[in-house]
Amino acid sequence: MLDDRKIKVLHAIINSYIVSAEPIGSRTISKQYNLGVSSATIRNEMSDLEDLGYLNKPHTSAGRVPSDKAYRLYVNQILKAEKLKMDLKKKEEIKRILTKESKEIDQLIQNSAKILSAITSYTALAISPQLKKGKLKHIQLIPIDEVEILLVLVSDSGMVKNTIFKIDQRIPEEQLNTISNFLNDKLKGLTIEEVGRVMDHGIFREIYEFKEIIDNIIPIINKSFDDVDHVDVYADGVNKIFDFPEYKDLDKAKSFISFIEDKELLVNLLLNDSLENGIEITIGNENIYEPIKDCSLITTTYKLGNMTIGKIGVIGPTRMNYPMVINALRLFSINLTEILNMLVGDHRV
Repeated sequence: MLDDRKIKVLHAIINSYIVSAEPIGSRTISKQYNLGVSSATIRNEMSDLEDLGYLNKPHTSAGRVPSDKAYRLYVNQILKAEKLKMDLKKKEEIKRILTKESKEIDQLIQNSAKILSAITSYTALAISPQLKKGKLKHIQLIPIDEVEILLVLVSDSGMVKNTIFKIDQRIPEEQLNTISNFLNDKLKGLTIEEVGRVMDHGIFREIYEFKEIIDNIIPIINKSFDDVDHVDVYADGVNKIFDFPEYKDLDKAKSFISFIEDKELLVNLLLNDSLENGIEITIGNENIYEPIKDCSLITTTYKLGNMTIGKIGVIGPTRMNYPMVINALRLFSINLTEILNMLVGDHRV
């Protein structure tokens, strides 16, 4: 456990290194921060912090740089402390821009990544809403004309999925209503995952008289559920990595960019089988993927109703302005949740 003075010295080194990207010496800390102790005392504290694994000493410099262990202590203390003061003016400005430029949900998420990257000057990532945990509230088959039917799926969060498909021969509306009522009776309240399993077990044998109709409809329903489960991931500001001296090595920068352009890797990175609430921070070697082991990933979630359905985040060098990014992500989490619920409210049936 570090005493108060060591923590103050460590925080000063981290804050200075975030700005300068240069190894920090005791004289720099003594000049920039009023810690009430001499440069010699700071030097001794830095030596102790190095022995404890919180600082590293590059071979070509007398100064020190923070280790992943130091950043972990730093961000944990930020997250445990009282929430950073929210800039309500900035919150409303972000909300105004997002609302103006985003009329559809996918567009909202994509624009969020773009604006987040512009605000933070780091690469921003966002993943489309994940609705497979949502429960089916209503399903309806509606005739449009002689050969077209509208399939409407509504989740408990209010998300609506509409699919129009063609049939070989006209199906009377009363038969479609009978099938819709049967589907609602069997499937209402189930998650999208559960619906797929139930349908695979042949629930339609109970209404055998509509077998021919249902055999044609089942693939359409399954495809609609697959579409609901589809994942899109957006990245913006990828080339900003070239702005950081840590990535002046072109091979290192290209490795980072190739990683960010791999959609499957990004989905695994952001979801990791989890949509935990709140801010999550992964630092340096805590990342399982080699191209980002010199990076930190900070993410937060957004909601639809009471259901957490997606993530947005920032990735950049471990020498990241953590307080600024954490505050920005909190603003985006609130705004995304508010705007999403407004958009969905406008599309409820």
